[in-house]
Amino acid sequence: MNAIPSTMPAVAYRKNLPTDDPESLLDLELPVPAPGPRDLLVRVEAVALNPVDYKIRQNADPGGEPRVLGWDAAGTVVAVGEQVHLFSVGDEVCYAGALNRPGANARFHAVDERLVARKPAALSFTDAAALPLTSLTAWEGLFDHLKLADATGTLLVTAAAGGVGSMVAQLARARTGLTVIGTASRPESADFARRMGAHHIVDHHRPLAPQLAEAAPDGVDYVFGTTGTERNLPVYAEVLKPFGAIVAVDDFDSLPIGMLKAKSIAFHWEFMFTRSMFATPDQQEQHRILTEVARLVDAGAVVSTATRDLGPVNAANLREAHRLQESGGTIGKLTLTGF
Repeated sequence: MNAIPSTMPAVAYRKNLPTDDPESLLDLELPVPAPGPRDLLVRVEAVALNPVDYKIRQNADPGGEPRVLGWDAAGTVVAVGEQVHLFSVGDEVCYAGALNRPGANARFHAVDERLVARKPAALSFTDAAALPLTSLTAWEGLFDHLKLADATGTLLVTAAAGGVGSMVAQLARARTGLTVIGTASRPESADFARRMGAHHIVDHHRPLAPQLAEAAPDGVDYVFGTTGTERNLPVYAEVLKPFGAIVAVDDFDSLPIGMLKAKSIAFHWEFMFTRSMFATPDQQEQHRILTEVARLVDAGAVVSTATRDLGPVNAANLREAHRLQESGGTIGKLTLTGF
């Protein structure tokens, strides 16, 4: 293993600027972080983009200090903290990390081992980098909140060709007997959603209720809302069966959930950074989940949702990745490979 340098290339932002501003993301040379007691120091080989990246860049003001984004990564462990026991130097890993720590758009990255799994043997670093955040979000939503392991019935997944939606469809097909109805509006996104596991596709640019009545005449049992939850809640109240349930991951300030009472419909939030943000005693559950996802990948039951690689990790390529992510039209996951 080569000696670890004292500084490293990284991409960061210092102030909230639009994506087309050349200073919205900057190429910098930053100190290599020292791993804490439970940390791995990872040499990052690939990263993937998520909406959280551009939302933080737009809304969280770092006050002029460099803030590194990036919460999906794959790479090789080059050093470990004194209390690490799950990994060793040389292990190839993937993870999403913690929102309240520096992100992985840097050559070296420190991450708590309890949030990390070994990279699926079947995948390249690039394809593995696309998995963690969406896999954790989908798994926690489906199996921690909705308790759907081995369930049957009907599941509606919004934006089923997106990063989270495409992983929800795959995990539902791999671990349940659910019929998956995905929303998509373009031929290419509908085709991708079907390949990811959706049994039926409905167009989210057209009224949903009549389409769902045709796809699920007896009603819908569960909804996994990745986008449009605030707008679609009246539809969910109409199409969900009594004692149905919703899990949502999108952002909004208020929700008139009183309309769910008559049918005793449950509503759950899913935020995969909760465990790391609040240092919950079960943080290591994310290691277990990602390890099980890797097993499913290596067994051929789940595939990477990486669809487009934009080249090396640098400010120009990341600005383009943010621009594409902000457009709302991406299918699967955008990745960047190497430095």
